[in-house]
Amino acid sequence: MKEWLLELIAGEENVYGYRKLTRCLQRQYNLVVNKKKVYRLCKELDILEPQRRVRLKHPRRIAMNREITGSNQLWEIDVKYGYIAGENRFFYLMCIIRCL
Repeated sequence: MKEWLLELIAGEENVYGYRKLTRCLQRQYNLVVNKKKVYRLCKELDILEPQRRVRLKHPRRIAMNREITGSNQLWEIDVKYGYIAGENRFFYLMCIIRCL
């Protein structure tokens, strides 16, 4: 099976991950193979790429670990919306909470 996997990688399937390689092995060579087996083979052949990390676009500032020493230092906002069925409209509700 390693030979078929190396043959696939040498072709245009060199950018595929282990899941797509599994499907190619199943379709082209009529193999009954699991994606876990292909993953182990790819790991053994050292052809796995590191997974990409999801980066946050905006840093999240959570107020849980903040020390509040005076008034007006921490404000929290919550936006909710709902639907009014009788009038066929949406409504929005914004709550502003001042802590301390």
